[in-house]
Amino acid sequence: MELKDAGLVLVTGGARAGKSTAAQGWARALGGEGVSFIATAQALDPEMERRVAAHRAERPPAWETLEEPLDVAAALRRARHGVVLLDCLTLWVSNLLLREPDPVETPEALRPHLEGLLRARLETGKRLLVVTNEVGLGIVPDNPLARRYRDLLGWANARLAREADAAYLMVAGLPLRLK
Repeated sequence: MELKDAGLVLVTGGARAGKSTAAQGWARALGGEGVSFIATAQALDPEMERRVAAHRAERPPAWETLEEPLDVAAALRRARHGVVLLDCLTLWVSNLLLREPDPVETPEALRPHLEGLLRARLETGKRLLVVTNEVGLGIVPDNPLARRYRDLLGWANARLAREADAAYLMVAGLPLRLK
């Protein structure tokens, strides 16, 4: 399947591997200036504020930006354009895990959120590119919260990869096609 024919594209890899840059390039190739961007990051400290500002500056100004840390399915439904870039699943899962007073701590609790996103994509017919980190390639984290997060994100990544029409692993700025 060619990327232009893919309805769901997963872009994974390590930190600073070029995931967002590649996904933005592919989204622009597919949608031009008609792209909706779902941002899940929350600028809760000065360092994260700088990161969010840098990411904003990288995006074309004509793109629609929907800042949604929790309900990405609703954001997908609200998106004006047929090409949607979700950046990123990594922070979305973290936001759900740390949500108070009702944290999402197990795959069973995460499942309705993820299935809701997949259902929204099918119902809207929008092309969705999803950026996510691969966090399970390193050492086993030394604390329960980090292990729970690694496991949740790994489960979410695997679930999306099964549904994806195309999946890429970014390594040192190079895309390796997985599917």
